[in-house]
Amino acid sequence: MKKTYKIEVDCANCAAKMEQAAKDTAGVKDASVNFMLLKMNVEFEDGAEPASVMKEVLANCKKVEDDCEIYL
Repeated sequence: MKKTYKIEVDCANCAAKMEQAAKDTAGVKDASVNFMLLKMNVEFEDGAEPASVMKEVLANCKKVEDDCEIYL
C-alpha cells in the first residue's frame, strides 16, 4: 500500500534526512520526500498498519529534524 502525506520541512538537506529516517522505520518498504512539493510518499510493507507506522516515522523524523512535521 502506498500513501502520500503533506510535510513541513525547511531545507532540502533536512528533507533527505527525513526520507532516510522514514526508510529506516519498521513497516516501511520504501519512502521518498519531494522537498519542492512538500510531500512524502510512503510504501508500507504487507500487513503493516499505516497509522501506527506513520507515528513511528514522525518520531524518527523528529530525531533528525526536530521542527519537521508530517500531517497524518
